[in-house]
Amino acid sequence: MAIGTARLSCRPHLQYLSGMKTIDTLIHASWVVPVEPEGLVLDDHCIAIHEGQILAILPSSEAAQHYQAEHELDRRGHVLFPGLVNAHTHAAMSLMRGLADDLPLMEWLGQHIWPAEGRWVSPEFVRDGTRLAMAEMLRSGTTCFNDMYFFPDEVARQVEHAGMRAVLGMIIIDFPTAWAQNAEEYLHKGLALHDSVRDSSLISTALAPHAPYTVSDEPLQKVLMFAEELDIPVHMHVHETAAEVRQENEQRGQRPLARLAELGLLSPRLLAVHMTQLDEAEIQAVADANAHVVHCPESNLKLASGFCPVQKLLDAGVNVALGTDGAASNNDLDMLGEMRSAALLAKGVAGDAAALPAARALSMATINGARALGLDSICGSLKPGKAADIVALRMDRIETQPLYQVISQLVYACGREQVNDVWVAGRHLLKDRQLTTLDEAAILDSARQWRDKITTSDQEASA
Repeated sequence: MAIGTARLSCRPHLQYLSGMKTIDTLIHASWVVPVEPEGLVLDDHCIAIHEGQILAILPSSEAAQHYQAEHELDRRGHVLFPGLVNAHTHAAMSLMRGLADDLPLMEWLGQHIWPAEGRWVSPEFVRDGTRLAMAEMLRSGTTCFNDMYFFPDEVARQVEHAGMRAVLGMIIIDFPTAWAQNAEEYLHKGLALHDSVRDSSLISTALAPHAPYTVSDEPLQKVLMFAEELDIPVHMHVHETAAEVRQENEQRGQRPLARLAELGLLSPRLLAVHMTQLDEAEIQAVADANAHVVHCPESNLKLASGFCPVQKLLDAGVNVALGTDGAASNNDLDMLGEMRSAALLAKGVAGDAAALPAARALSMATINGARALGLDSICGSLKPGKAADIVALRMDRIETQPLYQVISQLVYACGREQVNDVWVAGRHLLKDRQLTTLDEAAILDSARQWRDKITTSDQEASA
């Protein structure tokens, strides 16, 4: 039987204290998909959680012999799997969802998004947009996101309040914005953010230069220095469009990836986002450097940016993660949908129906993202000792019956409306489809207020 369809009932190696152990939570489910090892499905298992961590994964029939739980949940008919890791977002841009659709990237950015950001981005905009984004992500099974946006200190406050897990980008860009006036100020504020969250169990940081075409050499050299000093990732848009690559090549006499390599940034720290324009030598260079690629299939399709050669990267040994990009260009933050799009697109690009099978797509949305962010010892798979970042998704619905292969069904047939529960570090953030730490009514009201404000302003400007 192929590993992608394996259905095993086995007990991982466990160490029990003598007698019954009292724990916080015990979740029973029809299936548990731990992701490591890839393709494994455990039938009729449960997950024991204590003090925010996974204590054990074992057959439900054996749980009563070992554990007495304060909260024991029956999620039969559900599959439990690791919380999804959205490896590239601009969370606050949720408030720009649908603002400027059906346009190529540079027109979309230059004529619509950047002017709108210049007018509206503020701590309040980021606060409300981040709340909206987190609510959407939690309701679709995402427990961790890697953000790149302005006012990351405000994002940090909202993340802590919601109880999600996040990596916050210390953004750098050559031109002034509402957040900072020059590269030196961006770095100064970014380092202050890093210091402010150093003791957080949920938040870490990455240096986030926007793109090779918006950040010059001197700031990039400082990015490298601080990334090594702080031992953190570098999160950057790279080779997103053919026009970007052509322009950089004409102006500098080299392609952007070659420039990053020359500056020392092509390394295991780099999360290169998009990467739709790669030749064979560049794929090998990324593999040799142990750099990570973040694939955003739906945003790239919508902006007609190109196709990331995912299967070639995987074949070369590159760690490829998944991201949604921002809701302004996607137009959602649905990682379940992103998995399906990634798997289907990879087959079309490779001309091979066996390219990017379902189990690998799930790995890209979980453990590969955690690995790229340096969080794979904490999240991305279900293992004793890891944080209890868990999703329970209903499989007993018309849309997912009959059920032959759990992981294939999860990737190719499931929708985010089937996500029933989400835990982060053992905390129940989505319970029976209801958010427990975020006020849904207030978030909806805020989104409507921003729509009215931005719409009225646009109408006045065009009058």
